[in-house]
Amino acid sequence: MRTQKEKGEEFRLLHQRERAFVLPNPWDVGTARMLAHMGFEALATTSAGYAFSVGQKDGTVGRAAMMEHVARIASATELPVSGDLENGFGDSPEMVAETIRMAAEAGLVGGSIEDATGRPEQPIYGIEQAIERIEAAAEAVRALPFRFTLTARAENFLYGREDLKDTIHRLRTYQEAGADVLYAPGITTKEEIAAVVISVDRPVNVLMGLSGLELNMDELSEMGVKRVSVGSALSRAALGTFLSAAKEMRGRGTFKFTKRAASSQGIEEMFGAG
Repeated sequence: MRTQKEKGEEFRLLHQRERAFVLPNPWDVGTARMLAHMGFEALATTSAGYAFSVGQKDGTVGRAAMMEHVARIASATELPVSGDLENGFGDSPEMVAETIRMAAEAGLVGGSIEDATGRPEQPIYGIEQAIERIEAAAEAVRALPFRFTLTARAENFLYGREDLKDTIHRLRTYQEAGADVLYAPGITTKEEIAAVVISVDRPVNVLMGLSGLELNMDELSEMGVKRVSVGSALSRAALGTFLSAAKEMRGRGTFKFTKRAASSQGIEEMFGAG
């Protein structure tokens, strides 16, 4: 078994390569093992994907339950795993720091902290509080006995605040506060991605599968992007197929979807390979 220290260093090095790498998002142990079997180099959890799998809305899973979930994902394969830690499960810097320590104890070697509050009346933290929260996370990371990659997320675009200037300002301040990777989910154009990449001095993660943005890995790498994730898109793709099959049965009384289903043997071979 590889140690957490080895996984943490491997995850860090993935961000330093010339080309971007894909960081896919499983939502349970089975999908984590499938992705590992397929040759991906690291994994990241998805808060929405997991919430959907237990019949809840994103943002409604508590910290204790989420830590149990990420621990299962982290132990499912030998790959480095980064966690979707939402907003740290609390407003205060102290809560964010404690979440980082718990994530490390759960076996993660990376994690992201959002600047979204979870409150509709004030969806994004004020900049000073947002900075304090990332500083606390970074301090907790530095105290760990292994390399933990801290990602800071500027959530403006996901909450109708399509202010690129403010988003870039936030990412720059999070960089100064100690973030290792920067991430602005919801940006929708090549120009916005390019502007973010050239404005910061840390690896940038780009989210695909949310905005309809159509870029491939070659194009993203050429733009200077270092990491590409898909959030809940894999989960939603699976649920889309599930719903389509259920509608076919319920509405037409047919079962043509079974012809498109993965074979039990193929899935079992993936699991048998560990």
